[in-house]
This record gives sequence, C-alpha cells and structure tokens, in this order.
Amino acid sequence: MVSDKTHILYLLCRPTEPIFIPKGRYRVTFDVDHKDFLAPQHQDVRKKVMERIESEVEQVSVPLKKIEWPDLSEVMEVGRHQPFSIFLPSHRRAAERLLDIFMGAASYEDFLSCAAYARDRVNPTLFVYTLSVAVIHRSDTKGIDLPPLTNIFPDKFIDGDQLARAKEIADVLAVTEGPRRFPVLIPRDYTSNGLDDEHRLAYFREDIGVNLHHWHWHLIYPFAGKMEIVNKDRRGELFYYMHQQIIARYNCERFCNHLGRVVRLLELRKEISEGYFPKLYCSIASKTWASRSANSKISDVRREEMGFVFDIEDLERWKTRIVEAIHWKRVIDKDGSSVALTENEGIDILGNLIEASPLLSKNYDIYGDLHNFGHVTISLCHDPDGRYKEGMGVMGETSTAMRDPVFYRWHAYIDYIFQLHKDTLKPYTLEELKYEGIHVEEIRVQTDAPVRENILKTFMETTTTDLQGGLDFIGYTPLKAQTIRLQHVPFSYTIKVGNNLNKICKGTMRIFLSPKFDEKGEKMLFLDQKRLFIELDKFSVTLTNDPLGNKISRQSRDSNVTRKLGRNFSLLECSLAWPCSENEEDAFCGCGWPQNMLIPKGTPEGSPYQLFVMVSDAEIDLVQPRDRPWDRSSYCGVRDSKYPDSRAMGYPFDRPPSSEVKYLEDFVRLAPNMAVQDVTIIFEDGPPKSHKLDD
Repeated sequence: MVSDKTHILYLLCRPTEPIFIPKGRYRVTFDVDHKDFLAPQHQDVRKKVMERIESEVEQVSVPLKKIEWPDLSEVMEVGRHQPFSIFLPSHRRAAERLLDIFMGAASYEDFLSCAAYARDRVNPTLFVYTLSVAVIHRSDTKGIDLPPLTNIFPDKFIDGDQLARAKEIADVLAVTEGPRRFPVLIPRDYTSNGLDDEHRLAYFREDIGVNLHHWHWHLIYPFAGKMEIVNKDRRGELFYYMHQQIIARYNCERFCNHLGRVVRLLELRKEISEGYFPKLYCSIASKTWASRSANSKISDVRREEMGFVFDIEDLERWKTRIVEAIHWKRVIDKDGSSVALTENEGIDILGNLIEASPLLSKNYDIYGDLHNFGHVTISLCHDPDGRYKEGMGVMGETSTAMRDPVFYRWHAYIDYIFQLHKDTLKPYTLEELKYEGIHVEEIRVQTDAPVRENILKTFMETTTTDLQGGLDFIGYTPLKAQTIRLQHVPFSYTIKVGNNLNKICKGTMRIFLSPKFDEKGEKMLFLDQKRLFIELDKFSVTLTNDPLGNKISRQSRDSNVTRKLGRNFSLLECSLAWPCSENEEDAFCGCGWPQNMLIPKGTPEGSPYQLFVMVSDAEIDLVQPRDRPWDRSSYCGVRDSKYPDSRAMGYPFDRPPSSEVKYLEDFVRLAPNMAVQDVTIIFEDGPPKSHKLDD
C-alpha cells in the first residue's frame, strides 16, 4: 500500500466525487464515520451508497484524526459550482483563507483531516489549487510529486465533445469486455481552421505541457498568501523572466509559421482582432468556457456576483504610474519613501509591482494590480456587466490562459513595460562579459539520427493523456485521450573550450537559440534579436588546463529548463511512494518547460537559427551553497534556497548593447568566451508519428 504521507493526494482524485467513494486502483476510502466529516449534502446518502459499493470491491481505509473543525465560511463564499480564478480578488481571499488553514495545521495528520473536511464543502477548483500549493510548501509533504492537472481536471485541456464521448465509452467498458486502452482521439483542428491565421499556432497554444507549465509555475509562486510562501528569492524577477521567455518562444514559433511578431496589446480601448472559441466544457459550472468573437472590445466590468467592479481607466492609470517610476528610476513605497530601481534589484521590485503581489508590492494602493486585473478584464469582455450570465473566458485561469492568442498580446504588453526598465540600464562592460583565459573554440550540434551536423529536426507525434483520475462517477476503466503535439529528434551539443589559466577552473555553460532572420527575411539587428533568444540550457562545467580545448558533451534531454510531463495518477500509485524523480527534490517538483517544446518547429525547407554559447566564471555565477543542481532552476528556482545564478536572468541578453554592436557577431567578438553557430531547424511535415503510452 502507498505510504501514509501520500494519502493526501487521494483527495485530488476525482474532486467532485464524494470523499467516501473509493479512490484509485487501491480503492482508498477515508474514515469519515464521524458525521461532521461529511458535507451536509452527503450525510443522508452515504450509508446507502456504501452498502452498494462495499459489496462490490475490496477497499483500503485511511483513518482521519478528529480535529476542531475549521471555519470555512469565508472560503465558501466562492460557490461550489462557480468557476474559480485566482486573479479575482474575492476568490484570492478565499484561497488565502483556506491556505492559511492548511499551512497552519500542526501535523500531517491534522493537515489530512482539515483537507478531508474541506474537500466536499468548498469549490473543487479552489480546493485543488489550495491543496496543491500547500503540498508543495509544507515541510512534512516535501518531496511528494503532484499528479498533473490533466488527471484531475481533464476538461481544462481536452475538447468537451471528446470528453463526453470518453464517458460514453467508459459506461460501455464498465459492463463489457472492452480493451484496456481505448484512446479517444482529439482532433488536431478542433478549435478553428485555416481561415484564422492564428490557428497556425494552435499546436503551441493548446499544447498540454505548455499549459501545465503555466499552471504549475503559479502554484510555486503564488502572489497571495502568507509571507513565507509568497516571498521567495527573486520572485518578481522570475515572473518577468519566465513570461519573457514564453513571449520569445512564441515569436520564434510565429516566424516558423510565416507570421510576424506578436503585436502587444498597447491600446486597451481598441478592438482585439483575435477571437478565440476554446471548445472546453467546465464540469464545475456545467457550462462551456466563454468564447470571444473577433474585434471584441475591453470595457468597464460590473460583475457584482464575482465581487469585481472595475474600470479600464484603472489599468491605464496603473500603467502610467509604473512607466513614470521606471523613467524616474524609483518607486514610492507605502510610507512615501523613494525606493531606487537599481541594476540588480529593480527588476525584482517591478515584477512584484506589476503582477502584482499585494504582500510584496512596494505600494499596492498606488501601482495597483495591472497584470492580474488585465487577465480578468479581458476574460470578461464578452459579458462585462453579466447581462447574459456568462462566465469567464480562458484568460481568467492560469491552466487555460495560454490557449488564447490574446494571452501573448497581453504579456507582450507586460514585457514591454519590463523592457522599458531594462533599457535604462548600462550595457555590460567587457569585464562583465569576459572570462579571462577561457575561449570557446568550436560548437557542434548532432541529432541522434544519422543526419548532417548542425541540423535539428522536429515533427508531429501522437501521445496519450490519462483521463481516469478526472472523469468522476464512471468507475475505474482505463481511458486515454490521444493528442497530437510538436516533438523534436533528440540532439546533443559538443563544445570545445580552451583554458589558458594554468589551473583547473569552473565555468557556467549558457546556451541560447534565436532566429537569424526577422519576419521580413532580413538579418536581425542585435537590438531586436536579443529579445528573441530562448534559453536552451545552463549547467556547470569543469575546465582542465588545456589550451587546445576541453570537449564538453551535453544531451538535449538534460536541459535545465525542461521536464517531461509528470507521471499520471495511475503510474504514481504503482510507484507505491509518490516520490519526486531523482535530483528533482532540490528543484520544485513538477515545474519546467515541456521537453517536447524545447526548440521551435522550424519549416519544411529549413529555418535558419543561431546557437549562442557562453562560458562564464562560476566563481562569480554560483550562489551558496555552490553544490546545488541546476535542474529546471532557470524558470523555477530551487526549493528552500536562493536562485542558484547570481547573474541577471537572461544574461547576457537582458541589457541594451554598446554602440559598436550592430549584429550578434559583433557582440560575440567582444569576448572569446562567447561563440555562435548557425543551425537549421527542419520540420518533417507528414502524418504524426506514434508515441508510447504514458509519457
């Protein structure tokens, strides 16, 4: 049987089923004989339901400690069948209250009982969000791997029509000798077609791993809660950098599909040309996620039932105040004092100001809640005053927002504000760039397949997602959804680095990738190109005293920015202990950009890219303790420790170049510890390749 500390995760399984119905392959039930454990709506039906179930299956019972029942009145102000959004202030307060209860539990046993008591009383999405944050941050649940959200709420990722079909199949298989694995095929073009230019990017925006990454990052870095949860090292800078990399990555993808860079949503009162019809069914609210027609306009919001009454003018006012602060290079804190936006701390201050975190913002009353309220306002533009009783669009939820083309326009706008600050900084000096005595001699990239060097290949593949843990009330017939996603042929780097220091030394290898030409086919100016570099990897190297070159090899699958999709609920159960993977506990479990999306799609004729490699001085780079691994830390940080890299995130591309730099080659010539290699990304257009079950 699974270990005691992992029983908490069975509360995430089938979150709208009553707690007393057996969960998982082990048919785990919770000992809720004490009547007060049960939600009022279940107290009169439990006995009859259990009499039928107990005669059918063998079960494993988990004891619950009797505790003083927590006050959930504030949490329950969010209706049980209401879509939940952490961006809404009223929902945020409810989540904070429940998180306080979970984090305040004196022991794991108290935590388990608190969670069991709350599960069937509060909004299921709010419960899953808050319990996930608590499991990640409590010391007595450290190292427990969360199942991916696709196993809990598949309706946030899978076409609603196909989910309905999956439930029909489950009903049939429950009474027949059906196949053990019967995948439901999710069409590649189910949200739009080629008449919509933005549909060319649907494979990126609707990729399950991309959306899981965004959801999980916001679990690790919540902007509301107790200070010990919210106030992580360089949290505001991480918010900036993670989203900046998403925009850079998206623009690279747009180039591959013959589209221009995303147009930032700079003028909030103009029409949004892009529409989006998500085709997702919200099981909690029993309605589809709201759609947005092309050329919709954002307007003032009057949604009293959501506790959200808001004017666009506030967004404009907050943006103006933040931009003025950037130009003055200082913000005004809550006491009226001036706080400088310095080279090192300025971006972190701005990140916490813009998202915004009410606890960490230097002045929430003055600078407001630009990022979060923007998400909500856009998500309600189809029904701002509630006259049609429509819910939010996908922009209102962290697990669905990246599906919508307007997400990238909004975050291009947010990134534009951050770049205003970055542009006020001085260019890096030669001393800040070079690593005296170290020189990069050669860069080669090879795929695992027998092809020419410096050629990367991508293709479409079919893969499967487990639906079993999230389809409530259908029994435990194994069910899969088969989806199509972008994938690349595995590749490796071989880099020769010379060392003339007459001693062994440590370095940090930094690898970035960027398009060589812009959307017009012209060679990129470095000023533009530096904002399109995507980080592929960062890792430590030991350089022997070899002036002719240390040979360093690295596999693409070892990238410190990526991870595979998490083990599904069934596989986690089979592991019997639910642990994080090896070397993953130091990073935040579950966080990382999806491995299949490491590089852009390319084109059938081949897209020219430039691979940038830099070796910097580890004595300057590494933060104590120096033996921390780099695993997935670029976007996610390291648990219970400082961010392991002392350099600015995005270094050396986060500042404007000096006047003598026009192209990337000019920048590379500044210091021999930097080099660039032309590579080509070829997309193998054809039928999707098959992929093994259970990624």
